[in-house]
Amino acid sequence: MMLRKAMLMISASMMMTAAAYAETKIIYAGNLIPDAQTGAIGPATITINDGKITSITNGITRADNDADNNDLEIIDLSNFTVLPGLIDTHVHLSGDPGGDYWREAVDSDEWGVIMGAKNARITALAGFTTVRDVGSAQLVGFALRRGTAEGKIPGPRIQSSGPAISIIGGHGDVSGFRPEVNKVLDAENSCTGAVQCAERVRQASKRGADLIKITATGGVLSQQARGLDQHFTNEEMTAIADTAHSLGMKVAAHAHGPRGIEGAAKAGIDSIEHCTFGDDASMAAMKANKSACVPTLMAYTGIRERLGKGVYTPQVEDKIRATLKVVGAAANKMHKNGINIVFGTDSGVYEHGRNAEEFALMVDLIGMTNREALASATTGAATLMGLENEVGKIAPGFSADIIAVATNPLDDIRTLEKVQWVMVRGRIIK
Repeated sequence: MMLRKAMLMISASMMMTAAAYAETKIIYAGNLIPDAQTGAIGPATITINDGKITSITNGITRADNDADNNDLEIIDLSNFTVLPGLIDTHVHLSGDPGGDYWREAVDSDEWGVIMGAKNARITALAGFTTVRDVGSAQLVGFALRRGTAEGKIPGPRIQSSGPAISIIGGHGDVSGFRPEVNKVLDAENSCTGAVQCAERVRQASKRGADLIKITATGGVLSQQARGLDQHFTNEEMTAIADTAHSLGMKVAAHAHGPRGIEGAAKAGIDSIEHCTFGDDASMAAMKANKSACVPTLMAYTGIRERLGKGVYTPQVEDKIRATLKVVGAAANKMHKNGINIVFGTDSGVYEHGRNAEEFALMVDLIGMTNREALASATTGAATLMGLENEVGKIAPGFSADIIAVATNPLDDIRTLEKVQWVMVRGRIIK
């Protein structure tokens, strides 16, 4: 009993000490955009405690005795526009573009963590303070998620799916090697039939996945040449979506071809990634089932820059040429038809850190306004990720995920390509 009392006293003392020395940060914002829908409200003062925003006041209220207060950190951004940290809902932190496909048989998962740590910092410095990592080796994304959450490595808040669930021999299933090599590299992520596909979802949940990623259609950069339309059956996709939702997880479906998009939407899948060849029937299914489109326009920029340079195999180049003819066309129609467009770029297919180039493409190719594009990467993305009460706005109680740029992005969206200052969870990224 005495030991228990002593432990309780020590615990209480530690909590009191932590509270007494909680670091307070005050940001002087020259022009604050607390919410993309609100727009800029002019100068403001933001107070942060323990990584959370505690108050926002209009105008810049200078703290007394700044230099003498050791518990107070003043951050002067009075010459900048300050806004919520950006969100990219489709990244691959552990990969870089243009590598030979056979490196999958050479590079270890541990190397993926090293690459991911490098790219996490680059991504955060580009202004992206939250990401969905939708495809990595078994535990790599989870290690990165923990590393950035605990402040061991600089980087964004991460939701990770782990490996995408695939059909046997489809996009996301290792191919291009001898059968015995394919077997060794198998990530146990493929399935056949509704029962086995539901089992894969449960296994991913058991390993720690935040969400489920599936490859509903063929893919551009995989070595299989089985087309770009539907791979999973409707029954399999329904089993995946129902199982994931029963476990509190959302589902993202890589989908290029129209029947794959339609089948994924009808199955109740939350977001369609790429949406490349969407037609009227697939759009109707997306609208009816409230599936979002994540267009990943920067992916096409990445592959276009490497086309014809010996980077890709012949079957991959054929698929690239097919997609480059229609970049943004389906997403443009989806936007006009009221389908939710959410920001996501497919970083790793192009160089990490260029994520914000997606904004100009969304404006030019999809026809979104600057405000719509910014909302898609803040409040819209936060809602898709189930984080709408934590990130995407600068508001009391929200995480201190904040960036600063030179000018108002609602006037010039490309200013987001040159982020001047970044904070994630109250930590300044350098």
